Amino acid sequence: MRKKISDSDYRIYFGSAQHMDEIKDGEVSLVVSSPPYFNAPFDYPDLFKNYSEYLKLLENLAKQLRRIVAEGRIVAIVTDDMLVKGAKFPIVADTTRAFVDADFKYRERITWLKPKGYVRISRRSGVLLQHPYPMYYYPDNIQESILIFQNGDYTYKERKVLSKKMLEKSRIDLKEYNSDDLYLNTWNVTNVLPLKGRLEEGIAAFPDEIARRLIMLYSYYGETVLDPFLGSGTTLKVAMEIGRKGIGYELDLELQSIIKKKLKVGQNRLDKNFNVEFVVKKDAKKLRTELNKKVGMQKSVT
Repeated sequence: MRKKISDSDYRIYFGSAQHMDEIKDGEVSLVVSSPPYFNAPFDYPDLFKNYSEYLKLLENLAKQLRRIVAEGRIVAIVTDDMLVKGAKFPIVADTTRAFVDADFKYRERITWLKPKGYVRISRRSGVLLQHPYPMYYYPDNIQESILIFQNGDYTYKERKVLSKKMLEKSRIDLKEYNSDDLYLNTWNVTNVLPLKGRLEEGIAAFPDEIARRLIMLYSYYGETVLDPFLGSGTTLKVAMEIGRKGIGYELDLELQSIIKKKLKVGQNRLDKNFNVEFVVKKDAKKLRTELNKKVGMQKSVT
């Protein structure tokens, strides 16, 4: 039996996104999320028993989103292939297959490029510097993929039934569109490093700018944005800032305090109308402390 739907503009559920019964059919207009990268050595070491378990997560996620995402609307997944203990896993291809198999349309692939100086973990290119011969080439990775899936066909005439307020507050700035090269499928955006002292310390988080662009380009003012892997809360933070409602799921209960800080829950806000509801489900876990211990033990991603 489906649980009662809350009227809160912002709802955060601590529990697995593989069971999002709290969300009504077609309630979500846009999904912006980055699933945990498979056993990423400096983020999620040994989080999954094996790659098959990870693939099952992607398949279940796609099936859940097929129900709760409105007809014709968008799911944006930030992800990339992962190197784990010398083996590279085709996460981009397998994520695409999971969503296509769930009857989503594969609409776009945007490449997010990070600055050269922001290589985070290992400089694999150093192998060739030590051995300048063929077969020693291992390039450093400064890109991630933003996969865009569409839940069926969007009827563009739906725009005609939106209020003037929704339309005007959703209008895209064409100067920004051109100056920031948003018309291209390659975005140059500085990434967030989980450095000591930052709110995102020890947490893999995409930058506000990635969420802002996706929300601006694929949703209207007042619509609901979902992040099924909320992490530190970036998607909902940006949704609040640009006038969208938001729902988040996060398995790790230890991130609750960080999410509250990022969303300024309990702090003085200029806008007092934000209503944020937190719900802890039975399948919530405490993961961050143990993951950080394992991350501290990592010596090399290769």
